[in-house]
Amino acid sequence: MIDHDVIYREEAARYDRLVAREDQAGNLLKAVRAVMPDLEAKDAADIGAGTGRLTSLLAPHVRSIRATDASEAMLRLAAERLRASGAANWTVAPGANDRLPLADRSADLLTAGWTICYSASSSASGWRDNLRAIMAEIDRVLRPGGAAIVFENFGTGSAEPNPPEFLTAYYAELQNRYGYKHVWIRTDYRFETNEEAVALTDFFFGGELSQALAETGATELPECTGVWWKHV
Repeated sequence: MIDHDVIYREEAARYDRLVAREDQAGNLLKAVRAVMPDLEAKDAADIGAGTGRLTSLLAPHVRSIRATDASEAMLRLAAERLRASGAANWTVAPGANDRLPLADRSADLLTAGWTICYSASSSASGWRDNLRAIMAEIDRVLRPGGAAIVFENFGTGSAEPNPPEFLTAYYAELQNRYGYKHVWIRTDYRFETNEEAVALTDFFFGGELSQALAETGATELPECTGVWWKHV
């Protein structure tokens, strides 16, 4: 079984290579703009930011952005990526999603990409309490009129929605208990070579997906991503 906690502590650079191949069609930014069109005047927060995939995507479009993550190794890479981009409107801060290092009412936009799932999976002890604590933190940080956008796995390796069973109860809670709206988008991976596709998918997703890529010689991997959003 793949231990993602170990990957986030010890394999941040390799993980960053994987996510750099994701969403080649640019659908993530389109999804954000559909929720909040006037990004340029907004202060943003990206929680569970990892190596800065969403942070670096949003930085050129917002007034300011603050990235948080429990893994300092991941945040160091995020800072390197943002610094290399020439952006000057960002900061990073270590912190868990249920204890965000962010001031009350400090963000107009809060994004959480592929991060809450680790606390709210049905396999996590006390997942409903975990989710309640994270939702309370999001509400605390957002300004009136602001919006939260959550991105999660809705079917990696699938061209149509196929969410993991251990996340479906969490997704239902987002909609039914916390009032989030929902759509799904495609965020396909496009690798430079089949060898890279096999190596990076095996590293993070495991043998089933990488074996299928090896057998077909493909350099693209379809992916569906769920988008949940809420205005406050």
